[in-house]
Amino acid sequence: MRSWRHHEKPDAEPHSKLINCWQQLSFVFMGIAATLWFLIRVIPKPARAAYPCMRAAAPIASAFFIYLLGLSASLFAFRTARRYFSKARYVLAVLCLFAALTALLMTLSADTQPTCALGQHIGQTPNQPLGLAKGIFPGRVVWVHDPEATNENANPRSYGHGWFLCENNNQVVINQMVSTSLRAISGQHSDAAAWEALFKFHNQKRGKGEVPYKTGEKIMIKTNATSAWGGNYSTSNLAAVYNSYYGISETSPHLVLSVLRQLVHIAGVAQKDIHVGDPMKHIYKHCYDLWHAEFPDVNYLDHDGYANLGRVKAEANASASLFYSDRGAVLGATNKSDKIYKIFDQAEYLINLPTLKAHSHAGITMFAKNHFGSHTRSDANHLHTGLVATVNRGVVTRPGYKHYRVQVDLMGHKVLGVKNLFYLMDALWTADFEIGQPVKWKMAPFNDDWTSSLFMSLDPVAIESVGYDFLHAEFTVSRGLNPYPQMEGTDDYLHQAASSSTWPEGIIYDPENDGTPIASLGVHEHWNDSVNKQYTRNLGSGAGIELYRVANCTGIAQKSDPAAADFQLCANYPNPFNAATTIAYPLPWPAQVQLDVFSISGESVRSLVAENQPAGMHRVIWDGRDNRGLSVPSGTYVYQIRVSGPHTTCTTSKRMLLIR
Repeated sequence: MRSWRHHEKPDAEPHSKLINCWQQLSFVFMGIAATLWFLIRVIPKPARAAYPCMRAAAPIASAFFIYLLGLSASLFAFRTARRYFSKARYVLAVLCLFAALTALLMTLSADTQPTCALGQHIGQTPNQPLGLAKGIFPGRVVWVHDPEATNENANPRSYGHGWFLCENNNQVVINQMVSTSLRAISGQHSDAAAWEALFKFHNQKRGKGEVPYKTGEKIMIKTNATSAWGGNYSTSNLAAVYNSYYGISETSPHLVLSVLRQLVHIAGVAQKDIHVGDPMKHIYKHCYDLWHAEFPDVNYLDHDGYANLGRVKAEANASASLFYSDRGAVLGATNKSDKIYKIFDQAEYLINLPTLKAHSHAGITMFAKNHFGSHTRSDANHLHTGLVATVNRGVVTRPGYKHYRVQVDLMGHKVLGVKNLFYLMDALWTADFEIGQPVKWKMAPFNDDWTSSLFMSLDPVAIESVGYDFLHAEFTVSRGLNPYPQMEGTDDYLHQAASSSTWPEGIIYDPENDGTPIASLGVHEHWNDSVNKQYTRNLGSGAGIELYRVANCTGIAQKSDPAAADFQLCANYPNPFNAATTIAYPLPWPAQVQLDVFSISGESVRSLVAENQPAGMHRVIWDGRDNRGLSVPSGTYVYQIRVSGPHTTCTTSKRMLLIR
């Protein structure tokens, strides 16, 4: 059961109110500008109407013209009705009045949101892969969904009860989701074996040989700290302040904690060799307190330093090492290259932890877009020219395909791209806007709840393609949310990252500017539909993406094996207990079973089962001792089971109370 604390839901989110106000005001100015621009450019040369900039301006201009026409028609009808009333011609007067009100109502209710040039996967039909799949299991994208990870009654931006606090996140479940993802992406039955397999695969791919992690090698965890700019935090302790930006969706601190636990306790990485942060921003107090309490020797990066608060200043490289492949033609002559932070060069491995979100300029934001915070300039506005909507939010200025897209350079860069050990995407609390608070999803299996998911892959193109399909299906006009993923050309960068056959004329992606173009970075395709969510490897029809769904046992997540629906973890007996308690579980099929006990904070206490077991009823006794044989104190504990069958991984957990 999801026993979470309930909080009142807020009124309309402040950022939504600001957006609506902006939309109303900007509609008039944009309409005038678009109309003048269209007339000035097209009247002298009608062929210009086919230009991309004119295709973007035309819908805005036409909408503004219809808006003015409606106002003019209603005003004319009102005046005519008044004239007929003065002449006692009441029937005609009433008809004119009705026409005036109808025209006015239609005008005022018209949608004045910025035009998004909506598209339905324009340029590619479903299940038509592009590029070469990557990974131990090529093209595999693991999707773990567990509603128990989040508090369904959470108010994401309630001050003191934000989505990012412990009361709204089940650390035990999130730990298990990370563990399950690692095993599924590597094909291993233990976390330790998964890490070894991933390090060996990565190092062999980089030409270092099939070697494991070497003691002393540094690892950089790149987070997404979107909201941590000036005015949103206290300069005395870096605590988040309460304003309209409080509770913006960004990398979950509890996911980072799970990854730190894995790196230190399972992979054997020394704390001092781990760096965490978004070097363009700051680490909030609530994140630092959660992480530092358990891992005091990890390096917590900060843009400005704040050494008195335990942060480490992110140092910039002296020279540029990221060269944009448009060579100034799109981004501008002053934006041909960027310096990146030293830690990216110093680290041997990179773990990029973005949040699955929509974006008002790029359409979507995941791994590639998260590196807009990895260069050393004060902001990333100079890169917006390489996106779909270059200036105004949601207003497409570069629609369609085969345009230079800056994300491809970031994905293919020898440091920011190649050093990624794996791709882990935070989809626990997702948003329809890069600086928006989390929203609940209607799509099954979310069913008007938080997304409560993680995605993991060894293929950077495949995982962003899957993320795009989810965002594109959910964030629509009919859903009442920002439809930024619908912008035409949003997935253009995925086409180009997958195959050079889709590159723009005159563009050769070479982000090191060393004369060596990037090869295919992975495989891109779209699923068959938003209900079945199947790709070519799921259908057995091609060598594209495999969406590997991990089932939970609550009957909420969609399962790849119907037998999982028959599995259940029984309540322990007795409960509460004093000395020992029995845990029972029936197996509907032979499986690899792991049964563990955790503290309420998610720390491992005791491993009870870790073996292959036959089908049938099984029982195990916990005697209230930890793995060292020491008695544990009174308190609430969580027992969690993972059952791995031929096609399904199934996890579930329950609580028990020990009273000494």
